[in-house]
Amino acid sequence: MTPLPFDPIARAAELWDERVGSSTSMAAVTSVMRVQQIIQSAVDAALKPHGLTFARYEALVLLYFSRKGALPMRVMGERLQLHPTSVTNIVDRLESDGLVRRTPHPTDRRTTLVEITDAGLARREQATAAVVEVNLGLKGLTDRQTEQLTDLLAKVRRASGDFED
Repeated sequence: MTPLPFDPIARAAELWDERVGSSTSMAAVTSVMRVQQIIQSAVDAALKPHGLTFARYEALVLLYFSRKGALPMRVMGERLQLHPTSVTNIVDRLESDGLVRRTPHPTDRRTTLVEITDAGLARREQATAAVVEVNLGLKGLTDRQTEQLTDLLAKVRRASGDFED
């Protein structure tokens, strides 16, 4: 993709200021949305050779980070902030690829655990190397600026009820 010779968001902000009012929030939101597209494209490209989408990669990482390499599907949905149907679809695909397996919960017959397999651990490791190589698509910022960005976005997420401290 050829870069534009001007910043279209800055130009839209000028027009917004002239015709609507303050463009501060519009420019910030539009920038966040565009950066999300850029990051998603870079991460998708890094994960594609590993046969993973970001959602499936996130699920593998979540299981890898869990104490026992297994979690109830309900907990996966809560942590990934996904609807149960989406979690089921993700787990179905990972299971068909041999990267996870469903197992009965040892003490609760109503609960199914999702456990990462050795193949899943290996795939997660390879995919992680790929996304780390592209810095998860985040370019142009220092480590300190990246930390500041994370802190600022956490403020928006907290204020929106995404999590509590």
